[in-house]
Amino acid sequence: MTQSHPRISKAVIPAAGLGTRFLPATKATPKEMLPVVDKPAIQYVVEEAVSAGLDDVLMITGRNKRPLEDHFDRNYELESALQKKGDAGRLAKVQESSDLATMHYVRQGDPKGLGHAVLCAAPHVGNEPFAVLLGDDLIDPRDPLLKRMIEVQEQRGGSVIALMEVAPEQIHLYGCAAVETTEDSDVVKIGDLVEKPDPADAPSNYAIIGRYVLDPRIFDVLRKTEPGRGGEIQITDALQLLAQDEKVGGPVHGVVFKGRRYDTGDRGDYLRAIVRLACEREDLGPDFRTWLRSYVTEEM
Repeated sequence: MTQSHPRISKAVIPAAGLGTRFLPATKATPKEMLPVVDKPAIQYVVEEAVSAGLDDVLMITGRNKRPLEDHFDRNYELESALQKKGDAGRLAKVQESSDLATMHYVRQGDPKGLGHAVLCAAPHVGNEPFAVLLGDDLIDPRDPLLKRMIEVQEQRGGSVIALMEVAPEQIHLYGCAAVETTEDSDVVKIGDLVEKPDPADAPSNYAIIGRYVLDPRIFDVLRKTEPGRGGEIQITDALQLLAQDEKVGGPVHGVVFKGRRYDTGDRGDYLRAIVRLACEREDLGPDFRTWLRSYVTEEM
């Protein structure tokens, strides 16, 4: 396709959740600040946005989320101490997060769901397409999902969501899409969406994962969207309307992702993500893999 659509420059990261699955660790610490090896999970997400060309980042926060702002701000006292010690390596790591992107913040206020969190971004985004990245999904930088989604949106217009095939018995944990194939093997046209269906009622085993590239007309739909599953305003419900009526806000396509994804929203998957990423680190991997093999052999 040769059709061209407005260039995307802004990313929105909802980060107002309470993190109840990680209590008591998240009683006073935002779940997004929990470390994945030696970086907080949220930094991986911001780095992904930046690597896709989006260096204008709006974070949707809530109460007790001030550490998120502090992490992406300068810490002159710490930097000065590291500089005096001549610790250039750690100084670079500290400065890295504050130099990543132009960061903005807005509070969600009432926790009314993901759709409401996205709606909070309307004044900042304006009338431009934009990306939404959920902090629970870490996408391996070697598998540039967001960059591909932006490319599809610029070619086809409308909105684009990330999909991944899951086992049928797991589809009730996700939003689910009814799809039609296109001329691109990794792109599907979406005709319907269902939030966390029973496996028997699911239209496919294509699950929605936490990356979206959205047409700004979705804000008008979200303003009219009634609370759905869980009494919250669901982004899936708004996208369903767009998929069923293209005149409202353009078509909805999906990019089928087959790369490496780390789910940090579940305690077990969070631990697995740490192990996988640690094993792949050049500075940690060799010793850690040796220890891990020995530990597993002894325990098994």
